[in-house]
Amino acid sequence: MRDPWLTIVGLGEDGAEGLPPASLAALDAAEVVMGPPRHLALLPDVQARGIAWPVPFADGIPQLLTLRGRRVVVLASGDPFWCGAGTVLARHLGPGEWRALPGPSCFSLAASRMGWGLESVLCLGLHAAPLSRLRPHLAPGARVLLTLRDGNAVAALAGLLCEAGFGASQATVMEALGGPRERITTGRADALTGDFAHPLCVALEVAGPGAVLPLASGRGDDWFESDGQMTKRPVRALTLSALAPRQGEHLWDIGGGSGSISIEWLLTHPSLSATAIEPRADRADRIRGNAGRLGVDRLQVVTGAAPQALDGLQTPDVVFIGGGLDAALLGWLEARLAPGTRLVANAVTLETEALLLAAQGRRGGDLLRVELATAAPLGRRRGWTASRPVVQWSVTL
Repeated sequence: MRDPWLTIVGLGEDGAEGLPPASLAALDAAEVVMGPPRHLALLPDVQARGIAWPVPFADGIPQLLTLRGRRVVVLASGDPFWCGAGTVLARHLGPGEWRALPGPSCFSLAASRMGWGLESVLCLGLHAAPLSRLRPHLAPGARVLLTLRDGNAVAALAGLLCEAGFGASQATVMEALGGPRERITTGRADALTGDFAHPLCVALEVAGPGAVLPLASGRGDDWFESDGQMTKRPVRALTLSALAPRQGEHLWDIGGGSGSISIEWLLTHPSLSATAIEPRADRADRIRGNAGRLGVDRLQVVTGAAPQALDGLQTPDVVFIGGGLDAALLGWLEARLAPGTRLVANAVTLETEALLLAAQGRRGGDLLRVELATAAPLGRRRGWTASRPVVQWSVTL
C-alpha cells in the first residue's frame, strides 16, 4: 500500500522539541507544510514550502486538495481529532489518503495541571462555537474544560457566568499549555481580569446560586421566551416521551411556536438534530433566540408553512405536529414519509381531534387524551383550574 500523501501532525506549544520521531520524519520528508502562522513559526528549521492556513478554516480545504499527490503535512493543535481540524479534514479525504500523528491534547494537559480525571470532566471546544453552548451544563459542582477563541473571550465567558448567576465559579485560565509561554491564572469569574493570549484553555469549577437547567424533559416554561404559543411543561414532557429520541435521529418540529419541543429534543443528546418549521417570522426569530440562549444553536429554523416548506429538508426520523394540523398536511406526511418514521401529533380543537381519530383508524398507533388542572385562588380559598384537553396521536408509519 502506498504511503498517504497527507500527514496531519499534532503540534504542541513547544514546537519541534515535543514531537515524536514519526512526526519529525514526516516533516523532514514533506514538500509542503500547511498550518496557522503561529504553528509555522514554531518550526523554524523546516525545509518544505510553508503555506499559512487561511481564515476562515474552510477556505483552506480547496487549497489543500490542489496539493493531492505531493507529500504534505498539515499542522494542528495537539490531538487533531479532539475538537480539532482532523475531523473536518477527514470528511474531504478518501481512505488511504491521510494519516494522523496526534500530540497531547490541550484537555489532557489542562487536566494534568488541575489534577482532574478526564473521565469525569466535561470537555467543550468553544474556540469556534458560541459560548452559550456552555449554558445547559452550568450547575454547582460541575467541572468543565473548554477552549476559547482568543483573549477577549475570557471576559465574555466571565460575563456569561455572571449573568447566569454563577459568578462565584472558579476559573483557571491556561495560556500556551506545554510551551515556554505557558501561564496559569486563577480567580473567581466575577473578579477575573487581565490580558490573555491565544491559545487558551479554561478550567471551570462551577459555583453560585444561578438557575440550573434540569436534565429531564419538561423544563419549566420560563426557560423559553414565548408569546403564549407553546407546548406547556407537562404536555411537553409527555410529548418528548412519545417522540422517544434515539441517538443520531433528526426531528421535524412542525408549527414550532417557541421551539420548546425541538430545543428539548436537542438537549437530550448532542448527536440529535432538528428542524423547526414555523410560518410566522417573529416566532421563527424567537425560536432562534431560545435555541441560542439554551446552547442548542444547531437547531435549523425554517420560516414557512407546512407542507410547502417541507420540500428539500433533511429526511426526518421523527415528526412532531404541534401547530397547523389539517387534512392536507396530514395527507402529505402520510404519502411522503418513509416507512418506519415516527409521527406524533397534538390536537386541542374538536376539528383537529377528529382528524387524529380518523388517522388512528386508518393507521393504528396510540391515542392519548390529556386533561390537566392546576390549583388556583378561588375567592379566599383555592380550586382547580382546568386546561384545554389535548389529544395526542403517536404512530410508526
